[in-house]
Amino acid sequence: MTNPQATLTSNDPILDAFAKEVGDSGPISVQGERTRWEHGGELDDDARVVHAPSGIVEYKPEEMTITVRAGTTVADLHAHLANAGQRTALPERGGTVGGAVAVGENDFRSLGRGRVRESLLQVRYISAEGRIVTSGGPTVKNVSGFDLPRLICGSLGTLGLIGEVTLRTNPIPATSKWFRCSQVAHQAVFDSLLAPSAVLTNGTDTWVQLEGHQIDVDAETAVLANLADTHEVAGPPQFPQHRWSVSPGGINSLQSEFIAVVGVGLAFCDQPQPSRSVTPVVADLSAKLKAQFDPRGRLNPGRKVA
Repeated sequence: MTNPQATLTSNDPILDAFAKEVGDSGPISVQGERTRWEHGGELDDDARVVHAPSGIVEYKPEEMTITVRAGTTVADLHAHLANAGQRTALPERGGTVGGAVAVGENDFRSLGRGRVRESLLQVRYISAEGRIVTSGGPTVKNVSGFDLPRLICGSLGTLGLIGEVTLRTNPIPATSKWFRCSQVAHQAVFDSLLAPSAVLTNGTDTWVQLEGHQIDVDAETAVLANLADTHEVAGPPQFPQHRWSVSPGGINSLQSEFIAVVGVGLAFCDQPQPSRSVTPVVADLSAKLKAQFDPRGRLNPGRKVA
């Protein structure tokens, strides 16, 4: 991506006002709809809380890109895109665009929709010094240098407070169907299909979402029918409350009530995921990044990515 540019003002008065509100001193955090508020630990009590601006800045359906302010809800963004038959990789479970990017959370249907980090083309954020930093570009052609958008994605706002992002969009498929399969291993289902949008399992049954042109969905449906006892259903199963990160082989070790997303490294369980230790190398790298971007520790104090 293009090298980052830091300015005190921009040609966008709304973003300029957000940067002025953030300022250059004192602990501070950005609040969206609090759907992911507890990720990374509790915010320090003395942190000032602000709201990111909202609204669509620019949409180019023919180029499949959209620039949107961080305070816009994902629901409003996708409603706007649906008018042109498009969507993004952002998860549809409430919350704002900035919150989804800051957490780096993928939709459980990421096999079909793509991953958030890969769809983030450009980010404009407010640095710890109160400057507007722009990194990346609205296209992926002929760009080089620092790839800050991928670094900001998942940083929990500890490296910069997101004000605006440019995202790659993708078409809403002409046909979308859900199926439930029994008496078959979930890995066999996953390995047999060409390009499922989602494969889920509770350890006993498997749910599959097939999307695309009708002829392609029909062909994949035939594959499922030859593989297992298959029934079309209205949608995915009910997900337990807690989101887990699991290795591909870790699905078989899950206990109690769960829904695992096959091929993605994601599961939903009825119990919180136990804390995992961080290797010294990861902890050291995280600390060095924080010191480089926010040496005074004013951005989202209390939150820890690692």
